[in-house]
Amino acid sequence: MEGIYQHFRPEEKDFIDKVIAWKSEVEMMYAPKLTDFLDPRQQFLTKSIVGSGDINVQFFGGNPTAERKRALLYPSYYSPEEKDFDIVLFELKYPTKFVQLDHRQVLGTLLSLGIKREKFGDIIVNNGRIQFLVVAELASFIEMHMQKVGKASVKVERLPLSDIMNHAEEWQEKQTTVSSLRLDVVLSGITNLSRQKVQSMIKNGLVKVNWQLIDEPSFICQEGDILSAKGFGRSKLFSIDGQTKKEKWRITMGILK
Repeated sequence: MEGIYQHFRPEEKDFIDKVIAWKSEVEMMYAPKLTDFLDPRQQFLTKSIVGSGDINVQFFGGNPTAERKRALLYPSYYSPEEKDFDIVLFELKYPTKFVQLDHRQVLGTLLSLGIKREKFGDIIVNNGRIQFLVVAELASFIEMHMQKVGKASVKVERLPLSDIMNHAEEWQEKQTTVSSLRLDVVLSGITNLSRQKVQSMIKNGLVKVNWQLIDEPSFICQEGDILSAKGFGRSKLFSIDGQTKKEKWRITMGILK
């Protein structure tokens, strides 16, 4: 099992150990195992480690376009259903004529209630409507305690999962060349900031890769990585398209509109 770590990044070891433990539990108990919400990188790691064989894995986060999803690991005899994922959909009711709420405010409110990030899924904002998904065991707690977002009074309403909104996210594609795949170099290419400025942002804890804080400018980016820098939104390394004759890397990025 030691050899598995060489295929992934060193900082991912703790999560990999979790996935190995989940898989072992399903093998021993011969019963399904449901996880909390996982981000896309964690989903990729889970799928890679579970592999194919006697144990399978499915992901569900409310709809096919969901970013954060729960994983269900299960023996081959089992046939998962939507209800197995124990997800509740809420919609915020608030005076939209007088107040504008956003993703950041809802995220902050949920965290301030003491709810860990892995206990709720996507927060979907679309034309003033706001929905979010949570693990079923916290639904009653949220109904009882979520009464304000920012200065606005709110009510939460449970909805069937069939009423979930689609994400309104759009990616703008950008092709560029970079001298290396280091985080500071790639981020400089995306933001058009100097490398020194980007290095300062990274060292000051303003940059995340795959939802994890990264403070090393020399961190090497890979295809599929999601990068976010405070004040510059989110971008995704769609593809690494090879090297030029001058040994620069051609990359295709997606920048969230």
